[in-house]
Amino acid sequence: MLTKVRPLFLLLALFVITAGLFQDSQAQLRGSSEKVDVETYLSKDVVPRGSTFRVAVMLDIADGWHVNAHQPTLDYLIGTEVKLETHDRFILSDIRYPEPDKYEFAFAGGEDLLVYGGKVPVYLDIRASSGLETGTHKLTGHVRAQACDDQNCLAPSNLPLEIEFEVVDGEHTAQEINQDVFDQYDAAASGADASLQPQSPNEIEALFEDRGIILAFLALFLIGLALNLTPCVYPMLSVTVSIFGGQNDPNMLRVFSKAVVYVLGIATMYSVLGVLASFSGELFGSWLQHPWVLAGIGLLLFGLALSMFGLYEIQVPYWLASRLGTGNSTGFVGTYFSGLVVGVFAAPCIGPPIIALLAFIGSQGDPVFGFWSFFILSLGLGLPYLILGTFSGLLPKLPKSGVWMIWVKKVFGVVLVALALFYLAMPFMPVSDAFWVVPLAFIIGGVYLGFLESSGKETPYFSKLKKAFGALAVVAGIFFFMNLQKDGIQWESFDQSRLAEARESGNPVVLDFYADWCIPCLELERITFTDSRVVDATDDMVRMKVDLTQFDSPESEELRREFDVAGVPTIVFLDEQGNEVADARVVGFVGPDEFISRVNKVKQ
Repeated sequence: MLTKVRPLFLLLALFVITAGLFQDSQAQLRGSSEKVDVETYLSKDVVPRGSTFRVAVMLDIADGWHVNAHQPTLDYLIGTEVKLETHDRFILSDIRYPEPDKYEFAFAGGEDLLVYGGKVPVYLDIRASSGLETGTHKLTGHVRAQACDDQNCLAPSNLPLEIEFEVVDGEHTAQEINQDVFDQYDAAASGADASLQPQSPNEIEALFEDRGIILAFLALFLIGLALNLTPCVYPMLSVTVSIFGGQNDPNMLRVFSKAVVYVLGIATMYSVLGVLASFSGELFGSWLQHPWVLAGIGLLLFGLALSMFGLYEIQVPYWLASRLGTGNSTGFVGTYFSGLVVGVFAAPCIGPPIIALLAFIGSQGDPVFGFWSFFILSLGLGLPYLILGTFSGLLPKLPKSGVWMIWVKKVFGVVLVALALFYLAMPFMPVSDAFWVVPLAFIIGGVYLGFLESSGKETPYFSKLKKAFGALAVVAGIFFFMNLQKDGIQWESFDQSRLAEARESGNPVVLDFYADWCIPCLELERITFTDSRVVDATDDMVRMKVDLTQFDSPESEELRREFDVAGVPTIVFLDEQGNEVADARVVGFVGPDEFISRVNKVKQ
């Protein structure tokens, strides 16, 4: 009897042990979700359409347990990550992870690991579309987390995430709520994950916080004035002369008033584009990638060029001029409309101040404040055109100036023709190939203006001046042609696995975020990246280009959020550990010397 019981007892014992092990393994498999609770908190009681609101995803981690930081210390550990499902009416514009703690686990062999413990918030900035329907909306996603205690780590889990909120009309005022949770928001920014957070302070935000609104607006005006030093703003000079140079109005006050209206047109267009960019989530100037827009700008520039060659004068149609009482010259309405059009040309030519301003306005969620900020900045941008517009019409009246002024207008005409060809070529070929228009314009324009154009032949001194100008233009064209032939930095296409490989091997990385429609990106490519000193300085770095031409694609949005890119061109430098070197980041065009100084900061 005993011999019959013993096998039964052993079988029962084996079953109990196996069941216990199975239960233990099952507990381990679902353990991470049992050790972490997720709650969400809104920064506002309601969300006005078109505004930005904040969400705190609160991770409540069980006592004695931790979850890995967003970027864990060891490769085999799973980092904590908050992910939202994509939605066509919402954009996750920013995510801020908390500053991790260092904790020594027994299983890690005495090495400190980066972890989160207790209650920690992950902050999300979410931009709501202005076309949303009012009512209750819900965003879903998950939190990926792996819980560890002092002995081992449980299997990672995807914890469900739901964010429910009420969307109201824009005129409703939202009340701030959960301030005790969001008081930590700024603190989180300073210690957030290096790859996801802004690495340098927002200079515009600092202006308003430290100097007050009046001095900040004055600084914005001066920044706008300084934007005229950007090379691709120069075509606005030619356009302005083409509009005002042919006017013969003897009333200086009226001419000055028209110039003011013209600058107001520039400021209006620039401001509207800036505010739309900041609240739609699009890069400033990204709409230039559309072929119809490019063709329209090219035809407009070509039409302005023909007026510089004397084929016609730009003025308001007679039927409209007679109604407005503007006479035969371009009236105030036509001048304002011209300013609106010219404001378009400045859009792709912006640099760090505009990108910082876009980020600051987006965080404020106030379109009125955004409009006035851009408006004041664009008034500074338009100040030189106020002066140029006022006095362009007087140049032909200067003593003995008729002949040379006709020639000067044709110089501007050649510039406008070159720009028109550049914009017309962009939809049909790569922008880098369209850039060949520049040396061709110098060479052909130099031959025409210096040796073939007939004005001033009876004046020997002026004829010599024309030939000297033509010769210099031809030499400049040849110089540009040779520069385009130069070999520059050999870039790799961006690849996450290559980035991880560089981090593992301890190689610094330079990431060039660009777009095909971005003119300052071309300036970097043709001027800075072809410099032999820049090539040599970056030779021991992994050099990758990140294409943001298709701005709205999920891939572009993911990369912009990962590296906190607000505009192009942006150049990000990562050190040997894969962390961004904050003060080396480049936004906008910089010359070879400045670029090399940024590279040296990475290598220090």
